Amino acid sequence: MIEQDKLSEILASQSLLKQDVYENTKLRFADLKELLEAEVESLRKLIPDERVRLSYHDRGDFEAHIYVGSDLLVFHMHTNVFCFPDEHPTWKTSYVSENADRAYCGVINVYNFLADSFLHDRMQDLGYLIGRILINKENHFIVEGHGTLGVDFRDFVNGEINREVSIQLIRTVIKYAAEFDLLTPPYEIVSNVSVAQMKTLSSSLQMKTAKRLGFRFNNDNEEII
Repeated sequence: MIEQDKLSEILASQSLLKQDVYENTKLRFADLKELLEAEVESLRKLIPDERVRLSYHDRGDFEAHIYVGSDLLVFHMHTNVFCFPDEHPTWKTSYVSENADRAYCGVINVYNFLADSFLHDRMQDLGYLIGRILINKENHFIVEGHGTLGVDFRDFVNGEINREVSIQLIRTVIKYAAEFDLLTPPYEIVSNVSVAQMKTLSSSLQMKTAKRLGFRFNNDNEEII
């Protein structure tokens, strides 16, 4: 039989834990947005040529955009808190096994879109999730993602997010996007165009465009770590 006192204790502790994680993630996201703006401004000074897109756009408490060259990087904080699954390697560390509350994290997702997809309102175009930042209430974090994003920021036990680490993370994300080339879609996909599509070409040709025709991690040949 479940005692009401015990039940209320569980509900209160879980709710407060998730609130702590959420509030901390929100603070860290606010810090990240300031660094994103500063990094774009610094790059603008180094690259005065206006043909290279470089701009920062604050989209509210949970989202920020930066245009870097032909890319748009969207940083989006999820409003929910998540726990590592049982099979996740973090559970094997003493840091988490000693205190299960440390396994609860807020999530900041990083998406890569073609800049023109947003600038020209091409609603059919695809974005690409290139990484997600998981932060617990003690500022320990890891990054799951493509390329060096999934390698350089994997020490959840010792890795704490701070200004220096965040700057390196931002630069790693920008570098990955810049080196992640646009691939031509298969000829068969774009070979047929309707009259209606042709007439609306100036605003939005109804054919999906993306760096890779996919959105989820497992749609790419590259291994996710």
